[in-house]
Amino acid sequence: MVKHIVCWKLNEAGKAHQEALYADLSARFHALLGVVDGLTAIEVGQNYNGGEFDLVLLCEFTTREAEKAYQSHPAHLAIKEIVHQNVCGRAAVDYEL
Repeated sequence: MVKHIVCWKLNEAGKAHQEALYADLSARFHALLGVVDGLTAIEVGQNYNGGEFDLVLLCEFTTREAEKAYQSHPAHLAIKEIVHQNVCGRAAVDYEL
């Protein structure tokens, strides 16, 4: 199993509509289940404690190859466009269990 975790810091535009953005991104990411081969689970969350990052994404994949295919999948690329318009910082980690 491969886990892909991404944390985002919202820019001013993103912060102005954080609740709506969170709901939209959560729905879009969850819609990838059954569309992206090898994607087995998705979680999207908001940081309720403040801190460096505002939103987090956790994806689980069957293999490294499945995670790599996800990165270039058209449905994922469409979501990335929305994310890029609303964030000013990002941290990510991928690891295998």
